[in-house]
Amino acid sequence: MSAPIRLDGKVAIVTGAGRSLGRAYALALGTAGAAVVVNDIDAESAGQTVDDIRAAGGRATAVIAPVGPTPTADALVAAAVDEFGRLDILVANAGVLRDRVLWKMSDDDFDLVIATHLRGSFTCGRAAATRMREQGDGGRIILIGSPAGQFGSFGQTNYATAKAGLVAMARTWSLELARAGITANAVIPTALSPMTATIPKYTQVYEDYLAGTPIPVTYRRDNALGTPEDVASLIVWLASDASADVTGQAIGIGGDRLTLYAHPSALRALNHDDGWAPEDIDAAWHDDLAAQAQPSGPAKD
Repeated sequence: MSAPIRLDGKVAIVTGAGRSLGRAYALALGTAGAAVVVNDIDAESAGQTVDDIRAAGGRATAVIAPVGPTPTADALVAAAVDEFGRLDILVANAGVLRDRVLWKMSDDDFDLVIATHLRGSFTCGRAAATRMREQGDGGRIILIGSPAGQFGSFGQTNYATAKAGLVAMARTWSLELARAGITANAVIPTALSPMTATIPKYTQVYEDYLAGTPIPVTYRRDNALGTPEDVASLIVWLASDASADVTGQAIGIGGDRLTLYAHPSALRALNHDDGWAPEDIDAAWHDDLAAQAQPSGPAKD
C-alpha cells in the first residue's frame, strides 16, 4: 500500500462548502490535515461543516458570503491568513442552477449562474494566486467543472457555458502560474446530489441513497455515479504534494470511474488554394469532413 496522502500544515479555502459536494471536499481536506476556510451563503450549514471538522480534530473557520464579488474573495484569503497564517489550496466549488431552455432563459437566469460559477471562480482564483505568489511556496487551485461543460446539456445554456469556461480558465492559469509552482486543474465530478436528483433517471437512485440504500454497481460503473465522498478523494490528491506535476488537466471522477479528459484538438484540416468559396466548403464537408464530425452530446455507452 502507498503511504497515505496527507495535507498537514496546509491551509485550504472551499467555496460552497455547506452542503453536498462542497461539504464533502471540506471534510476530506480537514481529515487529511489541512486547516479549512469554509465558505457558504448559509450560516447554519457552513457552521455545521466547521463543527464537524473540529469534532474530528481538525481546524476550520467560516466565511458567510456569496462568491462572485471581489470583496468576498479578498475576505476568504484574509480569513485563511489571519486564522491559519497562510494559503495553499483553493477549491472553487460554489454554484447555482437556473435551468431553462434557451427561449425561456431570462437575463437574470443567465447572469446569476455565470456570476457564481465563472466570476466567483475568477475572483477567488485571482485573490488566491496573488497570495500564493507572495508566499513563494507554490499552491493548488482546483476548479469544479461538469459533464455539462464537456458535452453540453439540454436546458443549461448558462451552466454548461460556465463549466466549459472553467476548464479553459484552469488551463490558462496552469500556463500563467507554472513558474510560481502553482497548479491549476479542473475536476469533473459525477455524484448524487440535489442537483443530479433533478435528472429524472437519477431521482429514485438519489432518494434510495438518502434512505441508506447503497448505489447499485451498474450506476457506479456505467454512469460513474457515486457519493460526494468518492469525488473528495480526487480533491485531496490534487491538493497534495503528490500531484505537483499535474496541471492544466480536466479529470473526472464519480462512483468507480476515474476519467482523464482530452484537450480540444483539430480533427482534420484541409487547405484550398486562394481560400474557400461557400461551394468549396460544401464539397469539402460532404466529401471529407462529415465523416470526421462528432455527435452532439456525450458518447453513448
